[in-house]
Amino acid sequence: MNLTLREKIGQRLVVGFSGTKINDEIVELIEDYKVSNIILFKNNIESGSQLKKMCEDLQSLIRKNTGRGGFIAIDQEGGMVTRLQDDNVNIPGAMAIAATNNVDYAYQAGKITGKQLKKLGVNFNLAPVGDINSNMDNPVIGVRSYGDNPEKVAEYASAMTKGLLDGGVMASAKHFPGHGDTNVDSHLGLPQINKSLEEIEKCELIPFKQMIKEGIPAIMTAHILFPKIETDNLPATMSRKIVRGLLKDKIGFKGLVISDCMEMKAIQKNYGTVEGIKQAMNAGVDLICISHTARFAREASDALVDAFQQGELSIEEMDESLDKIFSWKEKFADKVEEITFDEDDGKEYAYKLLKETITPVQMPTKNLPKLGDKPLFIGSLPFRATNVSNKNDYTLSFSDFMVERFGGQGVIMSPDPDEEEINHILKEAKSYSSIIIGTYNGHLYKGQLELIKKAAVNNTNIIVTALRNPYDLRSLPDNVYGIAAYEYTLNSLRALGELFEGTYELHGVLPVKM
Repeated sequence: MNLTLREKIGQRLVVGFSGTKINDEIVELIEDYKVSNIILFKNNIESGSQLKKMCEDLQSLIRKNTGRGGFIAIDQEGGMVTRLQDDNVNIPGAMAIAATNNVDYAYQAGKITGKQLKKLGVNFNLAPVGDINSNMDNPVIGVRSYGDNPEKVAEYASAMTKGLLDGGVMASAKHFPGHGDTNVDSHLGLPQINKSLEEIEKCELIPFKQMIKEGIPAIMTAHILFPKIETDNLPATMSRKIVRGLLKDKIGFKGLVISDCMEMKAIQKNYGTVEGIKQAMNAGVDLICISHTARFAREASDALVDAFQQGELSIEEMDESLDKIFSWKEKFADKVEEITFDEDDGKEYAYKLLKETITPVQMPTKNLPKLGDKPLFIGSLPFRATNVSNKNDYTLSFSDFMVERFGGQGVIMSPDPDEEEINHILKEAKSYSSIIIGTYNGHLYKGQLELIKKAAVNNTNIIVTALRNPYDLRSLPDNVYGIAAYEYTLNSLRALGELFEGTYELHGVLPVKM
């Protein structure tokens, strides 16, 4: 290939930057380091029109300096992991869609997302999640998974993949070989799964094999130790045995392997970001994500130039990766195509779909009780449950929203209220006509569950809605109504408001065992 070594390396890096406009750091990375791929986050996006203009400007800059189009990637999974603003369409998340028990919804959600992203200039969606949430204490996957049944996850993830591709964008399954059976968030620490290859073949690998069979273009690796498969204390992203040996050679994946962000603490604290990048490239990862810090991208580019010049990394494997990258760019990045997409129709569909996802988990009687003339609404603000989520948005409050709609009183509780706070909140519990509690990962922040138990002693009209993981509802007092909403968003609060008014019936079916 008629490219310099620096240009070849630039084709394999995916970098992020801060702000809603192209800044000097990203210009330097593209012009001087020939970086050819971008990853965007919520803080890069203020509106659809701004995003479209920024993507056009990025592509123009990338083409001018590299001669090819760039991948512009985003984590637009739906539900609690979305990057687009409210003027665009945000679909429900994976577990919510699985609760509809209708796999066509997964396809339609993918197609809507794909068309929306393509119209805005984003060509690479880092979705769907292929993880099986077999550990209910998993702090990072949870509702991002289609459930705890391997075959169902495979079916729904494959359907969303097809929808994204039919919508015109790349799709990337994540997080290979599986992030569902962990109780550590790899953004913060280094998880470990003590399963043999035979064990993960019966569970974790089933969705990935199905998506590979159906032609998924890319797969993202997990920063997780699998000591029974890789004995050298290397996470999957840095393991040649797992990336090249298992994924590429044994399973036969021919698409692009992309890393999770190499600035995550699982890599940065234990191996160093730049050293981790070198080892990931040696393992067979085709595209390396450096999501936030330009300095790491510059240092990595320099270190990789040196490693290839010294023969530490294979130039033959470099060219093998570039062949694949250019092949996929011809399909998704090199051409500029205008697409029509009606945001209003998309929003309407997504909202109707969301109402189909809401799930009755515990119903002491056939119908929800009336709220009455003096309801009490209790809920925490949507704190950042994992670093893959967007930064804290304290403009949204379950209790404030419901009080504005129904009257009564609202209380904002701490994420993990102690006994003193619980007693203070429930001081006059008997005087309320109903108590409606919005939980947010209460199965991990047990104070929320203690509040429910105490409230149930003195009030028979209690409704609890889980605004993230449904596991909050697994051990409710017998007289408490439990509803899984799967997400803490403006749309989910609107849908719950309609539910409390009695305007529609619940159809969701819980996609995980409790």
